[in-house]
Amino acid sequence: MISPNFEEEKKLIENNFLVFGIDEVGRGALAGPVAAAAVVFDPFSNGKLETFLQQKGVNDSKMISAVKRVKLSKLIKRCSLSWGVGLSTAGEIDKKGIIWATCKAMRTAVLAAIQKTNLERKPFLLIDALRVKYVPGVGLANQKAIIRGDQKSLSIAAASIVAKVYRDSLMANLSERFPFYSNFGWKRNKGYGTKLHREAIIHFGKTRYHRESFIKSIKL
Repeated sequence: MISPNFEEEKKLIENNFLVFGIDEVGRGALAGPVAAAAVVFDPFSNGKLETFLQQKGVNDSKMISAVKRVKLSKLIKRCSLSWGVGLSTAGEIDKKGIIWATCKAMRTAVLAAIQKTNLERKPFLLIDALRVKYVPGVGLANQKAIIRGDQKSLSIAAASIVAKVYRDSLMANLSERFPFYSNFGWKRNKGYGTKLHREAIIHFGKTRYHRESFIKSIKL
């Protein structure tokens, strides 16, 4: 398995930047929000932090089991300088599109993380695959989009885990709190388009959490 590292972060921190790793989850789901997380580490505060996170298995959230992700999310929050989460609803996705909604969730996550830290250094965003316009105080020049960033940057990998655990918990809680939603199997599929989920949409119809723009091809 590829081990992400702090190579990008260290170069930026040496140039007096505070580095935010950012990633999203849920872009392809049929139901529920798209979620994003931002995580800030200081690799120089503890010379062994990079090795410690690698040994613990911090990596692309898709490569990690659900049980391990929950443990790592707690560990990441303890080891980070700051972290934040942002969401965009199914309604926002339908109205504005998934890219707009993803960027909005990322902006919210960054602002939440900024509020928890001391901005003595200029912020710089390392983002999985894209850059985000209109982040207050952060222009596009102070952002870097990294393809498969969650497999290269420990900050982005950590953000992918925090976002995944947060969104998975949200979808599972909806399924547990409201018996009708359990028909769609969200506790297991987290809103993604499994066979059970698609068949349930046909049988039970859509809910307020479904993305109409994503399920229009499913014959209700």
